[in-house]
Amino acid sequence: VQNFGMIEEDLYRSGQPNELNFPFLEKLGLKTIVWLAPEEPNQRLQVFRMRLDFIDDQEIQLHHLGVVSSLNAWDPITEEAVLEALDLILQTSNYPMMIMCNLGRHRTGTIVGCLRKLQRWNLTSIFEEYRRYAGPKVRLLNEQFIELFDTDLVRVPSNKPSWL
Repeated sequence: VQNFGMIEEDLYRSGQPNELNFPFLEKLGLKTIVWLAPEEPNQRLQVFRMRLDFIDDQEIQLHHLGVVSSLNAWDPITEEAVLEALDLILQTSNYPMMIMCNLGRHRTGTIVGCLRKLQRWNLTSIFEEYRRYAGPKVRLLNEQFIELFDTDLVRVPSNKPSWL
């Protein structure tokens, strides 16, 4: 799975999987997928149907949050989408969970960066992790978004994950 990584126990990140990745994903026992892109998971109809079939077969909840994003793919994800994603991430009843976007770089990286900020990581460590997944395609607007993100806007549930 492109750009796959473990964020915390039972919380993963990746790019959009293909059918060859389904056996691996099945082993993760995913309960929830947070899809962070303006478009539906893969526009090619046949492959998209196979993904939806996989999600249905595995009884995975799919949350499509990228629809509030700008039409310009270079714009950072919206604060509204970040808060909605973090709300889902902080509910341990959604685990095991995968956060994904097309390539698992920018939108996913921004969500993870904001989560790391909530975990009180320092910015150097947050940006190092973001850049590790973004590769040579780092977007400074995303790093600026993470730096300026106000963690006080996040509702932390009483039964928060143990790593928070």
